[in-house]
Amino acid sequence: MFGYDASTLGLTATERVHMGRRAAETLGEEAQLLGAQRVFLLVSTTLRNKTNEIAEIEAALGARLAQTYDGIAAHAPRTDVLRAIESARSVDADLIITVGGGSVTDAGKVIALGLKHNINTHEDFEGFYVFVDDNGDTVAPVFEGPDIRVICCPTTLSGGEFNTMGGVTDDRENKKQGYTHRMMAPIAIVLDPALTLHTPEWLWHSTGVRAVDHALESLSSNHSSYFCDGVAESALRLLSQAMPAVKADPSDLDARLRCQIGAWQSMIPIIGGVPMGASHAIGHVLGGTADVPHGYCSCVMAPAVLAFNKPVTGAKQVKVSDSFGRPGEDASVVLDEFIRGLGMPRSLGEVGVSDDQLDLIAEYTMLDFWSRTNPREITGPADVRSILEQAR
Repeated sequence: MFGYDASTLGLTATERVHMGRRAAETLGEEAQLLGAQRVFLLVSTTLRNKTNEIAEIEAALGARLAQTYDGIAAHAPRTDVLRAIESARSVDADLIITVGGGSVTDAGKVIALGLKHNINTHEDFEGFYVFVDDNGDTVAPVFEGPDIRVICCPTTLSGGEFNTMGGVTDDRENKKQGYTHRMMAPIAIVLDPALTLHTPEWLWHSTGVRAVDHALESLSSNHSSYFCDGVAESALRLLSQAMPAVKADPSDLDARLRCQIGAWQSMIPIIGGVPMGASHAIGHVLGGTADVPHGYCSCVMAPAVLAFNKPVTGAKQVKVSDSFGRPGEDASVVLDEFIRGLGMPRSLGEVGVSDDQLDLIAEYTMLDFWSRTNPREITGPADVRSILEQAR
């Protein structure tokens, strides 16, 4: 079972974070530093086909590049990840570099795991993902970490590049599952704001709300600490100011970098062991089962979860309103207006979730490990359904 001890801060195996440098130059330097000879470059299909960014990275890697691969669909379906594992295996990859959004990032980490443990089929994933057992305890299987390291160059703000966990969807049952090991964290991360100029506006802002949600649920957690609370508040201040700045001027690279750093800060409590709550648990199911983009999950669910948790976390939510520069106001209202101001969806209906899916979503949410760490206890699917009703 996971242990949550606010007196202990967990650390990952990430060694370097490059801020504000161009991706191609930095990735070339990293590959040389690590002595890589057979780089597997996993990239966004859109970046590969519609920009020069991937070609520039390929040129910087030169003879060290073994293969460029794209085709990872949203939520990283197992089928796509299996194909990528086979491709990486075929070139005997000794370094994986990802360039793209959260699904590409997650896939890269799980590919490294698949190479280590000879994962070739859907069945081979069994025994590696985190699950909730019949007693309601969260079980994280213990296994050897990957030998091959990953470098991540993110183009969105979901923050998964800073985490040890990779999320992959079992596309036979449409269930998203998490795989985690300290060595699955990338050895290096490249935050290149210029690269994000190609990210669609809806994707940039929705994943920014995802980062806001990380910080919100950290501040609300019963397992946080003074350190993690402080970092989460800083993340909220950066994101609440920089995201509207990017909305007003998409070419503002400084504001984009501040968003990226805010997303990084939002992940530090999670890396440190602070568990998330109902918004993330429901979001995992909305993604894997209802095919809702990651960021949209938080846009729809985060205000509803704040409202649900207020009887328990009201005092902590004061910090949320303060961080948004609106002291004394209701945090769920502040967040709702912030998300609407970015032009993002605010209801399940707007993101394509129908009423007849709600019972299944509520049932599957109880299988997610973060449903058990919401600050206001969730006793069963009926509680989840009540939150979903607020988000209809």
